[in-house]
Amino acid sequence: MKFLDCTLRDGGYYTNWDFDRSLVDLYINSFNSLPVDYLEIGYRSHKKSGYFGEYFYCPEYLIDRIRESSNKSLAVILDEKDVTKNQIPDLLEPCKQKIQLVRIALDPQNIVRALRLAELIKAKSFEVGFNVMYMSKWRQYPDFINELKNLNGLADYFYMVDSYGGVYPDELRDTIKIVKEKTNTVLGFHGHNNLELALINTLTALESGVEIVDATVTGMGRGAGNLKTELFFTVINKKFGVDIDFNALSLVVDTFEQLRKQYEWGTNLPYMVSGANSLPQKDVMEWVTKRFYSINSIILALQSKIGLQGSSELPVFNPKVRFEKVIIVGGGPNARIHSEAISRYIEKQENVCVVHASSKNAKYFKDVNVKQYYCLVGNEGHRLEKVFDSLKIEDCECVLPPSPRVMGSYIPSSLSEYSYELPLISFTDLITDSHTVLALQASLLLDAQEVGLVGYDGYNQGMVSQQERSLTLENEQLFKDFQNNTSVKLVSLTATNYKSIPVESLFSKLI
Repeated sequence: MKFLDCTLRDGGYYTNWDFDRSLVDLYINSFNSLPVDYLEIGYRSHKKSGYFGEYFYCPEYLIDRIRESSNKSLAVILDEKDVTKNQIPDLLEPCKQKIQLVRIALDPQNIVRALRLAELIKAKSFEVGFNVMYMSKWRQYPDFINELKNLNGLADYFYMVDSYGGVYPDELRDTIKIVKEKTNTVLGFHGHNNLELALINTLTALESGVEIVDATVTGMGRGAGNLKTELFFTVINKKFGVDIDFNALSLVVDTFEQLRKQYEWGTNLPYMVSGANSLPQKDVMEWVTKRFYSINSIILALQSKIGLQGSSELPVFNPKVRFEKVIIVGGGPNARIHSEAISRYIEKQENVCVVHASSKNAKYFKDVNVKQYYCLVGNEGHRLEKVFDSLKIEDCECVLPPSPRVMGSYIPSSLSEYSYELPLISFTDLITDSHTVLALQASLLLDAQEVGLVGYDGYNQGMVSQQERSLTLENEQLFKDFQNNTSVKLVSLTATNYKSIPVESLFSKLI
């Protein structure tokens, strides 16, 4: 049995492949005392658009530094879809005598192309591993199964990757049997943990003849994450008597637990549903980690993907009354703190309406005698229902994203006939279904000449979560796009940390 830890590579999906040097130093030093055969330190990649961190490219100085401090064999991985044969020399020459194993991550449909890459990699005296994704769908690709015979003598390891984390032990046994009939290459298993089957599947794989398995510290990895290294070590210590330095293990686990509190990887209901139905992790990870969608909203979206829930079209939002001024109410504390002053300001204006980007502060404006609109994204309708007993339904209209809507949105039954979808998002290409983009687009359709924001506090630069940081950057770009692509005046009437919005104090207008 061999073991590969791929924390820095798979965990990079949460940190954009940036890791603090002191954390990596501790990781390397701890694993020097642990029974690990390979440490996979990241991707080797050519230049890609957008930002990807140090461990996505693994520059030569980084490889040298880790090589000097680690007593383990080192591995890197190539993403087959992004690598051509001509790029192999530039990517791998700097790795010679430093990296022992080069793995190829591939879609099973691309097995022939991967075999050609493997020939070049093998010729440079590296061990070669095939990490073939989407294991639960392999039987859809009979040509792929037939190509496995060509691995013999070319691949050192053939990894079965449960990308969706939804394979059951009996299915795993059957797949291993099929693969063994086609190739004599050493088999490996990489399990994801959507259904919390990574441990039992890894043990099943070993019992079925797999000789090398993967895990990550605290399970840090894409989507729902992987088998926890510390759990695997605990089991093999008890089950097989493998000697484990638990002091070294606890040091590295404690450090990554601090990181987990920030990024919150691990399985949850959306990952469970996606795993059980072999749905892609990318969308779910985006919804869970970077957006303020409720779990219920994500489940509605996943049900739509598997045909259990449709995203029905609604009448198009075409307001009969137009307003010169629109006040957009966000979810920040300033809308609540200054609600009396905001209400007085609204009542002083002529030809004004209120658009609630979030329903969080809606109850503070229930008695304001103007037309009010509510933006419904995901689970926002449930929040709105809680204040409906004191709202005048005849003065309410709900605005939803344009069709087709990927994210499910709950509409209170009492508001179904007052709910409309936007025809389009015209001022930005960034996103179509955030609270802020709906509120700004609704303002345009209401013919607003001036939009005042309240409760768009933003976040201080101190302790900001990944979700809050992502939302701030998204809103900042939306405000810039709105100002660049429309002639509507945009101001914040309450204090804000958003740099792109000019501020006109609410209180100066009440004198």
